[in-house]
Amino acid sequence: MTTTASAVHTYTYLRPSAVRGGAGGPELGLETSGGATPAGASAHPRFFSGFVTAPEAAAAALLSVADVASARYHQRLAAASLDPVVTGSGDRLRFESFSGCCGVYARLDILGEGLDGDDIGHGTTNVDVNNPLREALVRVGPSDPLHLRVGPEELEVTTFDGPVVEKKVPLPDRWLRGFAETQVIASAFDLRAEVTAAEAVRFLRSLPRARSGAGSALWAVQAGRSLRPTTRPVPGAVCLPGPDRLSALLRVLRHATGLRLYGPPATTASGAAASAWELLLPGMRLTLTLSPDPARGFSGEGAVLEALSGEEAAEDADLVSVLLAWEPRVDVGELARQSGLTPQRVRAALTVLGTAGRIGYDTAEAAYFHRELPYDAGRAERHNPRLRAARELVAAGAVRAEADGTFTVTTGDHDHRVRSDGGALSCTCRWWARYRGGRGPCRHALAVRITLDARNDSDAPAPAPASAATATATTAGAR
Repeated sequence: MTTTASAVHTYTYLRPSAVRGGAGGPELGLETSGGATPAGASAHPRFFSGFVTAPEAAAAALLSVADVASARYHQRLAAASLDPVVTGSGDRLRFESFSGCCGVYARLDILGEGLDGDDIGHGTTNVDVNNPLREALVRVGPSDPLHLRVGPEELEVTTFDGPVVEKKVPLPDRWLRGFAETQVIASAFDLRAEVTAAEAVRFLRSLPRARSGAGSALWAVQAGRSLRPTTRPVPGAVCLPGPDRLSALLRVLRHATGLRLYGPPATTASGAAASAWELLLPGMRLTLTLSPDPARGFSGEGAVLEALSGEEAAEDADLVSVLLAWEPRVDVGELARQSGLTPQRVRAALTVLGTAGRIGYDTAEAAYFHRELPYDAGRAERHNPRLRAARELVAAGAVRAEADGTFTVTTGDHDHRVRSDGGALSCTCRWWARYRGGRGPCRHALAVRITLDARNDSDAPAPAPASAATATATTAGAR
């Protein structure tokens, strides 16, 4: 997958993905297009060859991820055309996609017990999903073993019979920002409910199928062993913003072994909030994460802005990045020990790395994971209008400290007052009045945050010069 100045990505596959007959039964061959591996960039990486232990469930779950990649749940003007991302983590395969409207994030984790074959490789790539493949996956049944191959049949082979397959698709920057935002938002989730497969089927099939509009949220609260829908937020409830956006789960309901719901610890004042719905499958987990409203894509949530505004986090990210090793679970405490940073600074660094698509978050394990997408970390910042505007305000000298500890930020002929309450900033602008911090800080609060960080940096004592031996050891470790 390559990037051009016009943000058009080209997927190049040696041949289309397909379900083909084989001596041991059907083979699902997923062709790969460019990606990162521990050995460096690879045109067509190979991550796995072996059998899936639950063929019919795996085929349906892969179709669910593809359904999300081709769907738009808001302003359904045209189908999306993004190929899912797959990451080999050594002990599992992760398939990820975003809806075209960027309001639904899907991830299928095929765990070690769901796979039987070669060692699972490490790396990230895109996999080809085409209409004939979809039709073939629908026909996969439970009786025959299904062989799964992620990558070319032979690593030495560079061409196959027939033409090379290329797909040129516009890949908006909001898709990348969505990857960054979801890992920050999901990291604040707690497990709020867990029910059996029978209850999962009953509840999900009872949801309204009609298209949801803005403000169409329901809530689900666990009552004993069942889930009860409500039309208003109540203690312990999980928001379901746009019930029809869970439609991708219907494909796999007959294979479910349970359902888990995740959400923020407390319901927001406005009620609507993001949530994650995890369907348990044999050897697999399929998770859909929903934005707070069908009209709101994850790309505009602003959860990463605080971390992006600080110079310290960017420098910490450079250090933390060399310690990542395709781990399926990134241990914040271990990274803090290796880097010498506090856990809080490690989390901020992971947020910055997430803006380059290098970090995801798994709610089931309450842990980050490492992937690699072909983006530079500065791209999300350059394409974030609030952060750009905040830096322009600081550069123009528009931030003024007041004697009472507040700040005045001047934009045009308007003055906005920014206050700090226990480190959290609030503002008198319309953005703050509308969202109350629910979509990240406004540009005025960001400008104040940048100013405060710069002041703290200038007040901090200069670090003691490192000895030649220490510098050499640090450089060698970074390699």
